[in-house]
Amino acid sequence: MHSRMTAAERFDQWEAVRQGEKRVVVGARSALFCPMERLGLIIIDEEHENTYKQESAPRYHARDVAAWMAKRHGAALVLGSATPSIESLCRCKADPLWHRIALPERANGKPLPEVNVIDMAKEFSKGSRSMFSRSLTEALFRALDAGRKAVLLLNQRGFANFVLCRDCGYVPECPTCSVSLTYHERGNKLVCHHCGRQVSAMPTCPVCGSPYLKKFGAGTQRVETELRKLLEDRPQTDIIRMDADTTATRDAHERLLGQFGKPGPAVLLGTQMIAKGLDFNDVVLVGVINADTQLKLPDFRSAERTFALIEQVAGRAGRGDFEGRVLVQTYLPESYAIQSAAAYDRRRFLLDELPKRKLLRYPPYARLANILVWGDSSSEVREVAQALAVRVDEVIRDVVGQQWESLGAAPCAIERLRGHYRWHILIKAPADADISAAITPVIRKRRAHKSVNVACDVDPVSLL
Repeated sequence: MHSRMTAAERFDQWEAVRQGEKRVVVGARSALFCPMERLGLIIIDEEHENTYKQESAPRYHARDVAAWMAKRHGAALVLGSATPSIESLCRCKADPLWHRIALPERANGKPLPEVNVIDMAKEFSKGSRSMFSRSLTEALFRALDAGRKAVLLLNQRGFANFVLCRDCGYVPECPTCSVSLTYHERGNKLVCHHCGRQVSAMPTCPVCGSPYLKKFGAGTQRVETELRKLLEDRPQTDIIRMDADTTATRDAHERLLGQFGKPGPAVLLGTQMIAKGLDFNDVVLVGVINADTQLKLPDFRSAERTFALIEQVAGRAGRGDFEGRVLVQTYLPESYAIQSAAAYDRRRFLLDELPKRKLLRYPPYARLANILVWGDSSSEVREVAQALAVRVDEVIRDVVGQQWESLGAAPCAIERLRGHYRWHILIKAPADADISAAITPVIRKRRAHKSVNVACDVDPVSLL
């Protein structure tokens, strides 16, 4: 069961499960709701993935729903991950019904590849202007000349992160989202990666008329272009790019991975979708082009996600008979998340991360609720959000007590999205609190507004 099936295909599968003809269901988070009798086992692979949380109504996390279903049906729940979430690890310590089973070695007994961190600031100071460090270039040449394969990760699609006029400083932005447009070389267009809006790239600045438009940052399209230049004297090497643009069509994943799996040298370049689940025996090199893409996002989980991404993609190398190597390029080589991932040392990461979470009252030491307010008018959204924040403060003062905390009404990190202005109210509660029961009256008693919407996301996975 998955979203790319037709309605008829989904109905046939659903009916086969309901009739008892199919006893095993494999699929995305919605597969949990298939009408299966005598449920005995639920397995959630890569349980740390934030895609298990549904971001629209009904907002639920598949992991939490699965735990509730397993308890209700007397079934077993298995959560699998090479980089388990902090919440699940702490649950194993706090709940006697949860057990942690560690698998410290690969299934085939092969050693984990060595991970080297490359300081790109030092590379730049030594005169290197390429997005590929000297070490990564040399390792890539060696792997391909030996007929092996390499995987390159960059968690940013497009050709350039943004375009800037060097005369007046103008940056093209999406008119419906408060983000800059990403330049795509294919089609010479500017694209918003949030709402999908596309416009043709302008030859001159629309503000001052200057032709000096500079493309800043690097996405997978630009890396692919530079990679083809780097490997132009190795025409036998296949270069395959996997991102949201190249995998938009049906069966694209299977076709691209089939191309990468053919005998001979090849490079697979992609976003985080290539960081897990790939099992090719002749991948001897993994390169992370820029490990910093999400490290400084204004989200308390940014360090955890960086750690998990590096450790996950590192596991793609050296899975067969050939020794693997991982090179991580970064401008923040001293980051504890990057250093811990390079050493495969989750304990070191948690020793640094958990005290910060505890001090700032973030999960697993607290529960969060994020009240989202959005609409077409900036002033109306602000007024509704501020009025709700006052009522939340009253509930904290008069009902639940000072162990709860509200950070008040504030614009979201991405304040405008798909034409809507967005504010939010972040609430922190004790880890064992019934946060829904306390917040529900606040939401239900509010006066309906014709153009402003309100929703509450309990246990949010992203605060952007």
